[in-house]
Amino acid sequence: MNDSHRRDALIVVDMLNDYDHEDADQLLESVRDAVPAIRRLIDTARERDVLLAYVNDCQGDWSASTRKLTERALKGRAPELVDPVAPAEEDPFFMKARHSIFYETQLEYMLHQEGVQRIVLAGQVTEQCILYSALDGYVRHFEVAVAPEAVAHIDPELAAAALRMMEVNMHADLVAADASAFGA
Repeated sequence: MNDSHRRDALIVVDMLNDYDHEDADQLLESVRDAVPAIRRLIDTARERDVLLAYVNDCQGDWSASTRKLTERALKGRAPELVDPVAPAEEDPFFMKARHSIFYETQLEYMLHQEGVQRIVLAGQVTEQCILYSALDGYVRHFEVAVAPEAVAHIDPELAAAALRMMEVNMHADLVAADASAFGA
């Protein structure tokens, strides 16, 4: 397919987080660095009419909703990291229980219905949910792109290795967190 006709989607992963967990201290510093880039991608996606969707861990709350998870995250340790990237009411939102954005969610169905061929991943955690989501996207025949400055990590060495694995093993594009992240 000609790239000028390719449909992209920005998927924001696990950014509704109250940062009340074992790895939170290591993660917070990286999230602080990533939030401005994630916000730029969100703004660009909205401006360019790129499909924008959110996928978030349900955090063990099987009755959670978008609103409930957002409110919980905004009452957590770092609301300033949640507010700039929180979903709008009209944004598609999918709950996940495991690492991959595709595992047991309706995301793949929506992407196919919307004609998406390429996903751009942003969010957290690079060496966990971003890596597994990239792999699952690749095996589902989506083109995968990741903006390294728009993904947060717990372990910088594992994150670097994960980005390299995505690039080499999954043919993921490592892209800037700006308009060039998306097709024409």
